[in-house]
Amino acid sequence: MTKRIAFQGEPGAYGHQACVEARPDHEPLPCPSFEAAIEAVRKGDADLGMIAVENSTYGRVGDVHTLLPESGLHIIDEAFVRVHINLLGKPGAQLHQIKTAAGHLVILPQCSMFLRENGIQTEVSPDNARAAMDVAEGDDMTKGALASEMAADIYGLNILARHIEDHDRNTTRFLIMSRDPDLTRRGKYGMVTSFVFRVRNIPAALYKAMGGFATNGVNMTKLESYMVGGHFTATQFYAEVEGHPDDRNLQLAMEELDYFTDHIKLMGVFPAAARRHEKASK
Repeated sequence: MTKRIAFQGEPGAYGHQACVEARPDHEPLPCPSFEAAIEAVRKGDADLGMIAVENSTYGRVGDVHTLLPESGLHIIDEAFVRVHINLLGKPGAQLHQIKTAAGHLVILPQCSMFLRENGIQTEVSPDNARAAMDVAEGDDMTKGALASEMAADIYGLNILARHIEDHDRNTTRFLIMSRDPDLTRRGKYGMVTSFVFRVRNIPAALYKAMGGFATNGVNMTKLESYMVGGHFTATQFYAEVEGHPDDRNLQLAMEELDYFTDHIKLMGVFPAAARRHEKASK
């Protein structure tokens, strides 16, 4: 029986591309939202979920980090996808005819220079592939979509301008999530441990909590804060560190973190992608 991997968006979305590249042995399952993709995994309709978390140009993707801790799922891998943005139009349309281009809110700032230089107005779509679908189903030759080459193939659109992203290394990072954790692996480029935590309400709690990672030689590669429950006083942090929970130095760092926090939740342990090694070596 073919395994399935859920992603947010219509067929041809960048999440679809991530699934094909990272898990070619799984059947991609399109979902209307990140919540729906997570729910598909949770219910067993899919074996894995491909969840976009950040883009090198745009930054953090929406409210994804608030969804992850309550998902009941575990991060088991990461995938980096080089995002090439293309302006798609109906067959017969020319670039100079395009007056408006639709795309997801996240993608619009990633190609703002091209759009501005060509006098193209933007429209927000719930998904880039959905924007392509809408252009294909409509009859307006002045409307375009900002999407992948895969979307152009699926919906029978022409590529009017190829690779129009502002930055030539425009990349989106995805987390691959599963119902079950996998703590048995050791990656070629090391391991990443991710967790969320809330610090205790004492002076300099965050500073003291972070000290354990420095003194034990643990490299923290990500630390992001966000509000919890709509309260400005309730801040939760999402963190990623290099290492495996079985490593003694990480164990010591986590013990010290525990002393200064009132909540810690392990989100996942996964092999660092080769992309991290490539970036570090440059």
